[in-house]
Amino acid sequence: MQNSDRLVPALFTCFKEGYSFKTLRSDVIAGLTVAIVALPLAMAMAVASGASPDKGLVTAVVAGFFISFLGGSRVQIGGPTGAFVVVIFDVIARYGLDGLIVASVMAGIILIIAGYARLGKLIKYIPYPVITGFTTGIAVIIASSQVKDFLGLTFTDVPAEFLEKWMAYFAHINETSIYAVGLGVFALAVILVCKKISDKIPAYLVAIVVVSLASFVFSLPVDTIGSRFPNMPEGLPTPTLPYLTLEEVRDLIPSAFTIAFLAGIEALLSAVVADAMIGQKHSLNQELVGQGVANIASGFFGGLPATGAIARTATNVKSGGKTPMAGIFHSLFLLVFLYTIMDILAYIPMAALAAVLFMVSWGMSDIKHFMQISRISPSDRTILYMTFALTVLVDLTVAIGVGVTFASLLFMRHMSKSIEIHPQMRLTQFDNDDGENDTPVDSARASSKEIVVPEGVAAFQINGPLFFGVANELCDRMKGLVTIPRILILRMRFMPYLDASGESSIEEIVKICHEHHSFIIFAGMRKQPMDMLFKAGLSKDSEVAFVTNFDEALKMATKLMQDPDFVSKHQDI
Repeated sequence: MQNSDRLVPALFTCFKEGYSFKTLRSDVIAGLTVAIVALPLAMAMAVASGASPDKGLVTAVVAGFFISFLGGSRVQIGGPTGAFVVVIFDVIARYGLDGLIVASVMAGIILIIAGYARLGKLIKYIPYPVITGFTTGIAVIIASSQVKDFLGLTFTDVPAEFLEKWMAYFAHINETSIYAVGLGVFALAVILVCKKISDKIPAYLVAIVVVSLASFVFSLPVDTIGSRFPNMPEGLPTPTLPYLTLEEVRDLIPSAFTIAFLAGIEALLSAVVADAMIGQKHSLNQELVGQGVANIASGFFGGLPATGAIARTATNVKSGGKTPMAGIFHSLFLLVFLYTIMDILAYIPMAALAAVLFMVSWGMSDIKHFMQISRISPSDRTILYMTFALTVLVDLTVAIGVGVTFASLLFMRHMSKSIEIHPQMRLTQFDNDDGENDTPVDSARASSKEIVVPEGVAAFQINGPLFFGVANELCDRMKGLVTIPRILILRMRFMPYLDASGESSIEEIVKICHEHHSFIIFAGMRKQPMDMLFKAGLSKDSEVAFVTNFDEALKMATKLMQDPDFVSKHQDI
């Protein structure tokens, strides 16, 4: 089983375990199957991104190879995906292919740094409503971008903004080509029928082949890959270095971070799905390193950003792929296609690719989970709708930033409501309930006793982390007391975490107690909060004591209240 913390490519681990001829045969068959599935998808993703179809194939070859060669998953298949379409389209429109190369390389460097910094686990802290919201938003944008080709509209100046794009579609609706619509609907029907018959049928490729043959045989007047991109090169291009000004490179940094973020999210989500299918565990940080190298390499070869593709990864597993060699064979087969069938690919109607992207968008949208989250809670629904709307109408980067920030604020709001800070004057305590073990005590078997807090002593129990969202509440409770007690016991066994704001509030309480000649006993404090207070110097305060549990705190308080010198020193003022 792959150790998720080790930075060792899964391929090396598989070879170390032994690689048999039987496994090789399974990987070759799976690689060919995935290559057939990936062929139309890679071209369609490139077209949706504003690039020529060959760029998608180059990405699948180069990035797909390095994701399998250096990645942390045994069965991950990499290539261009829908997650990047919006970002790529914007970068190409503003900075050209040179800008995309720079953004891809910078994103790759960010991913490598994240992998070696062991930041892979941070991905899981992205709220699910945010992921679903921006994924569904991207699906809507991709589908919207293909309406022009599906309808066969001939106008060229298509606005980038969502609402303006649809206004342009309606303004030119009279240009609709019945032939393009017919081929698009035919392609959709073929895809749906193939999926209905068997998941093993490469539905997208079958639809592309059938529709292309129909268009060629009947000489239909529709836009094709050849007419849209007449000078597509064959084979891998020569690696190139981009030329951009320093200011342009600086402007591309936000796009690079967005690409890296999306690559990390989708790659790790895909790897988790693969883990569940094969019963293995991927190395998440090594996966980020592999993704980083793949994006750098793809950029230098003029390809697009890449990440793990969930659908192609699932196809690999179902086809018998056992090791990363299946992904490498998938890249090699696509490389053969890139050198041999580019002339044939020129006959593919753009309407057929639009139909493929409609189906891809539908799969990305995950309507089931979108509706499920909508019913769960008002806060999750708000985050979901906000992220979705910002993705579609504003910008993907803004959507992610606002979604995560808003989700964090709502979480802190909920946490602040769950924190309990309450006084205890008379309580029932079970034996050992203030011990170091947090295991609940069986009240039916444990003996209990009533504890009365002595006069002049007040006890406060804090349940939950004391962080900036609730730090002021503790001070407000203290200030709200009619009389400040001579001894204040802060029962902190159930306070697992203390941040700087919480520490500041405790310092404020100590200050208030000093002003009123009160003594403070901290009972049952855990390591992290205690370390924070020790670093702040509270352990050196003569009017502060730390004890291991509440019983000791009560004993100390009782003893002090019986000491005449203490009582005289700590008279109420």
